[in-house]
Amino acid sequence: MIRYTDILKMRKALKKAIKIAGGESALAEKLGMIKTTRHGKVLGATRQGVHQWQIAPPHWVLSIEAVTGVSRYALRPDIYGSSNE
Repeated sequence: MIRYTDILKMRKALKKAIKIAGGESALAEKLGMIKTTRHGKVLGATRQGVHQWQIAPPHWVLSIEAVTGVSRYALRPDIYGSSNE
């Protein structure tokens, strides 16, 4: 079970990653979260996807770590454990 204090730490880590990336849109773009029309025309990165996250989704953690340098251990200690393990 995840403690509330752990959730707060994960939220803080995600906010740090967003700031390092240059904002929600910039993080979405760096992660390849591209919005397109149904005809395939690229409209740009979707910040709405990132904006909805309360904590980093498990399938994006390693990519967020790669583009921002924020540790997977900080982003999701419930999955990866703490960095001193």
